[in-house]
Amino acid sequence: MLNRRDMIAALGLGATGTLALGAGASRAADAAARPHIYMITFRGETEVERGYRDYFAANGVDALFTTRDIDRDVRKLPALVEEIRAQKPDLVYTWGTPVTLGVAGRFDAADQARHIVDIPVVFALVAAPVAAGIIPSLERPGRRVTGAIHVVPPEKQLRAMKSYRPFRTLGVLYSRSEQNSVAIVEELRRLAGPMEFRLVERTFATNAQGAPLADGVEELVAQIRREGGDWLYYLPDTFLGTIYGRVSPAALAEGLPTFGAAELAVREGGALVGLISRYYSVGQLAASKSIEILKGRDPAAIPAETLKRFSLIINMEVAKKLAFYPPLAMLNYAEVI
Repeated sequence: MLNRRDMIAALGLGATGTLALGAGASRAADAAARPHIYMITFRGETEVERGYRDYFAANGVDALFTTRDIDRDVRKLPALVEEIRAQKPDLVYTWGTPVTLGVAGRFDAADQARHIVDIPVVFALVAAPVAAGIIPSLERPGRRVTGAIHVVPPEKQLRAMKSYRPFRTLGVLYSRSEQNSVAIVEELRRLAGPMEFRLVERTFATNAQGAPLADGVEELVAQIRREGGDWLYYLPDTFLGTIYGRVSPAALAEGLPTFGAAELAVREGGALVGLISRYYSVGQLAASKSIEILKGRDPAAIPAETLKRFSLIINMEVAKKLAFYPPLAMLNYAEVI
């Protein structure tokens, strides 16, 4: 008995990615060869998933998608891992660092009893997969895990921030429990000296289990402003993304401009500006890697990458409220919303 992945290899994939079936192939063989993708999202469907599916369609790959959403509750992941084992899909798609770690585990501590180790995993919306322990190297992941990184390198973001409005003090608000957030803050600390700024850090309150809470978040924003914060930098922090509705109004009330590291922060979160990778394009990049795997390439040798081109987005409604307008030259290449 061949699994779907072996069947795909046996039948061959055409140059466009379409399954190349011989004239005498039966419908049963065609159904068996249809690749099965098991998708786990964190907070419902996003533009990432639309880009992912559209890329499959554009390349003529007729895949079967099984989608599960954990609604921001990582406690649901063990049951989904068991379902993956039962369904035996050809590939697992994961959204974000907590989901990816919950499914694949750390590269140096994956547990076959709790994690998926024998089915390829392709992630999207992971900010720092090496620092988070998902893979040991971007160039050669070394395990059956690879994916698309959505965050523009912090140094490029800080330079874009300075181009919009120079700063001496940068504020950051993040979750201690999110490894990608901790990794980016460590990078900001490293950049503070060479780029001549002071970093003001605040972390969210936590419950007895260490999960972040929104309690007192307005006061944390006020503290950053009182300590001289010129910008509040929105890291790609999963929890922060769920409470933009409280953080952004607090920043506006303090006259504190906000800079988003991810598209959601600007389009839906109320950030003033952001240098971002478009979610739709991140989904396409993850899909391109998935198709490579379905064609038979070893995921351990497929680099985890960011996009080659980024977008600067300015939220003009927020700019008007703050009276912090962008330099005129920036309007020649930025997207204004």
